[in-house]
Amino acid sequence: MRVRLEDPVDLDAFRREARQLLANGVPPDHVEWSDGTQGSSGAELFGDAPAGGLGLFSDEPAAPPAPAGAARQPVPASFLALCADVILHRDPGRLALMYRLLWRLAHEPSLRHDPLDPDMLRAGLMAKAVRRDIHKMRAFVRFTRVEGEQGERHVAWFEPDHRIVEANAPFFSRRFAQMQWAILTPERCVAWDGQALTFRDGADRRERPPPDAGEQLWLTYYENIFNPARLKLAMMRREMPVRYWHNLPEAALIQPLADAAQARSQSMIDAPATPARRIRAPLPLHLLPADRAAPASLDELRAVTHACRDCPIGALATQAVCGEGPVGAQRMLVGEQPGDQEDLAGRPFVGPAGQLLDRAMAQLGRPRDTVYLANAVKHFKYELRGKRRIHKTAGQREAEACAHWLDSEIALVQPRALVALGATAARALLGRPVAVQAERGAWLHERADGRPVFVTLHPSALLRLPDAERAAAYDSWLADLAGAFESLQSRQGDSGEIRSAPARVAE
Repeated sequence: MRVRLEDPVDLDAFRREARQLLANGVPPDHVEWSDGTQGSSGAELFGDAPAGGLGLFSDEPAAPPAPAGAARQPVPASFLALCADVILHRDPGRLALMYRLLWRLAHEPSLRHDPLDPDMLRAGLMAKAVRRDIHKMRAFVRFTRVEGEQGERHVAWFEPDHRIVEANAPFFSRRFAQMQWAILTPERCVAWDGQALTFRDGADRRERPPPDAGEQLWLTYYENIFNPARLKLAMMRREMPVRYWHNLPEAALIQPLADAAQARSQSMIDAPATPARRIRAPLPLHLLPADRAAPASLDELRAVTHACRDCPIGALATQAVCGEGPVGAQRMLVGEQPGDQEDLAGRPFVGPAGQLLDRAMAQLGRPRDTVYLANAVKHFKYELRGKRRIHKTAGQREAEACAHWLDSEIALVQPRALVALGATAARALLGRPVAVQAERGAWLHERADGRPVFVTLHPSALLRLPDAERAAAYDSWLADLAGAFESLQSRQGDSGEIRSAPARVAE
C-alpha cells in the first residue's frame, strides 16, 4: 500500500493516514510512504525518545472507515511532540519510522519505557538534529536593510539543513514584531508584514540582498568584542559550524583575529600593571551627632544609621533602612532586617514578606499607616549568587551592633507596645534568646521601659513553608496578629496601664 503526503511537513495529514492504517490493521512493512518531494521511503531513520503517556490522535474520521468495533489504541502523549519534530527532518524515511513506532507503541506498550530501543534512539537523534537546526537558524540569521517601493524592509538569507522554516517563523514574528522582514531559503521563504506571516516557494541565492551600512557597524563591534585570551577554536566551530560561515559577515574576521590572538594575548601580558585606583570614602550628607550621642529626631537617626560601620554589613548595603509610620503609634512591629527590595527602596516591609503583612493587616482592619514598622537590624545582609543578592540572617554580633539604634528608634517613636516578628527581633527586644514557636501569641513583660512585647512569626517564615502547610500557618499567624492588636485594648484599665495577658503556646 502506498501513502503519499503532498506537503512534506503536514503533520495533520500524516496523523490522518497513520490513524486509518492503524485502525485497519495494516502493518508497517505493508506501507510505502512518500512525501510529495521524493519517492517512497525505504530508508531507515532516526527520531526522538518518548515521554509521558496520553491518547494521541484526534477523532477525525478515517477513510475508508475502520472496521466496526475497532478501538483506538492509546500511545504516549510525547509521541505527538516527537512526530512534530521528526516530520521536519529531511530524511525521506522519517514517515516510515514514525508509523513503525506508532504501530509498535500500540502493540508493544512496554516500548515507551525502553530507552535503548533502536527505533526510539534513531528517532531521538532525528528530533535532536531538527531542534538544533531550529536553534542555529535563530542564532545565525542576519538581516540586511532594503529600501523598496513599500518602504523599509529587512531581508535575510539562510540555508537550513531541514524543513524548519514554517516551524520557526512564529519565533521571528514575535522577536521582530515591529519590523517588516523576510527570510529567504532555498526551499521555503517566509515574510512578515507586521500583521501576518506569508510563505512561498524557495528563492535563489542571487536574491540575497547586498551588504548595508549596518553590516559594517556589526563587523566593527564584533572585532572589538573579540577576546583573544578566551579563544577556543574547537568549541567555536562546534557551536558555530563552518557550514554556516559563508552566510555570516563576521566569519571573514574569524581567521585573521584567531591568527593574531597569540600576539594580542602576549601584548596584554607584557603591558605594565594598571595603577590601583584610590577610592575615597563618601562624605556624609547630613550632620552627625557626637559619637554615641542619641539622635534627637528620626531624620537624624536615618543619617547616623546610614553612616554606621559598627559591623561589616553597613558598608555593603545600598542604604540604611529605618522604620516608617506615625510617631506615638499604638503598635511598633519589628522585623529582622531589610531584604533586597527594602534595601533598594529604603523602606521597610515592601518585599514579598511585607506584602503578606499588608494583606494580613488589611484583613484585620489595621491599615499599614496606623502602625510603625521597623527592623532590628538596619542594613541588608546578603551573599551574592551570580547577579542575585540572597538574604542571609544577621549574626548575633551584628544584631547587637544595631541594638542601640533600635532603642533610639523606640524612644523617638514612643509606641505603647512592641510586636516582635521572628526570633531576631524578639531577641533584640527582650535581650535573650526566644523560642518563637513556644512563646508566640503572648504578651511578655520583661523590658526595663515597661513596654510589653508580643512574639509571633516573621511573615517570611510563612513564605518558606510548603504550599500544603501555608494556609493553616497563615490562619494561625493571623490569629496571633489579631491578639497583638486586640488584647491590650480588652485588658486596659481606666488608667490606660497595660496588664499582662495569659500566655498561649502555639500548637
